[in-house]
Amino acid sequence: MAFPSQRDATPRDIAIGLLARREYSRAELAQRLKKKAFDDDAIDECLDTLVEQGLQSDARFAASFVRSRILRGQGVIRIKGELRQRGVDQETLNTAFEEVEEGEQVDWFELARETLARRFDSPGETPKERARRERFLANRGFDFEQIRYALSCL
Repeated sequence: MAFPSQRDATPRDIAIGLLARREYSRAELAQRLKKKAFDDDAIDECLDTLVEQGLQSDARFAASFVRSRILRGQGVIRIKGELRQRGVDQETLNTAFEEVEEGEQVDWFELARETLARRFDSPGETPKERARRERFLANRGFDFEQIRYALSCL
């Protein structure tokens, strides 16, 4: 079977090629297809068809994204922010979090503790060292209570 050249590729060909590698949100796919100079109507039609056929799903993308970020040791604040940047709506985002938290039994406090322990072996002797650890966890997307818990456990 001959594959279409990049010049002859349809929006569907490119979208399928992208989805074969990993999940994408609808907004991410639309953005990538716009870069290839397809018109908005063709992009919308293509993405609607992919959704109808079950080949693209923002819900599936969001759940997969949440799982992968938890494995990286990231907190709720950062994960939600990144999902919003990728065009996932609030309802889909909340559903994905509920699904993953329930299925994986995520304890955000323990995840913060584990993430901190992987990087540091003490809570810090000086206020400067302690602040460095707090910033590390805050940048990872953990809230104040989770950070305080993680520091108290080291």
